[in-house]
Amino acid sequence: MKSPTAVIADDEPLLRSQLKSRLAKLWPELAIVHEMENGRDAHAVCDEHQPALFFLDIHMPGVNGLEAARAIGKRAHIVFVTAFDQYAVEAFERGAIDYVLKPFNEQRLALCVERLKERLSGPPPVLDQLVEQLAARLSPKPSDHLRWIKASVGSNVRLIPVEEVLFFQSDEKYTRVVLCDSEALIRKPIKELLDELDPEKFWQVHRATIVNVDHIASVKRGLKDQAEIALKESKETVVVSRAFTHLFKQM
Repeated sequence: MKSPTAVIADDEPLLRSQLKSRLAKLWPELAIVHEMENGRDAHAVCDEHQPALFFLDIHMPGVNGLEAARAIGKRAHIVFVTAFDQYAVEAFERGAIDYVLKPFNEQRLALCVERLKERLSGPPPVLDQLVEQLAARLSPKPSDHLRWIKASVGSNVRLIPVEEVLFFQSDEKYTRVVLCDSEALIRKPIKELLDELDPEKFWQVHRATIVNVDHIASVKRGLKDQAEIALKESKETVVVSRAFTHLFKQM
């Protein structure tokens, strides 16, 4: 029986290497026949290598994973790779063959491998509708982005323009809204804010934190593969967890 083949598309060389290494351990028969920095030429890669599997990072510069998935169509089984859990879970629940979260967890990847082995015996699923739905979530219309935050300050309700927010951070039952000279608490959770904020300006850098990139002064490496953000208008720093350090490749 012919050994299965795969292509890995991710713009971060270290993450490609990590995924390739873990797959070699969990699935020795799988041959990685090609690696890509983005989804460009995915159609040509299918023609040349005819892989059974494509591991596609959703967030890549140039041609992202969703655009590449459109080009691949039903020519290969697709596994979405992402650091953003909300996209991965939706992709899986709506019928994508599977997903892998960054940083790579060996137990979760082992489960993915077992599912892939079972599904390779059948044809790749049609993902057109799923890809369009995820693309809409990744690139919402500007008018859909949250512009104001309603926050209770004493007995008053304050309207805060989102561009003035330095970062949002979960605080038990509330979310801190941190400004340069003050802060407020709201009940809207981080996951809801992620869906409503402009993803070009607000990045999730920790499970409990979203930062406004316009207010970042610098980023420095920290301990245990973490990083630390210094802000322009505040002495408070923001921790970037390991799962999100890939956002700051030029550190």
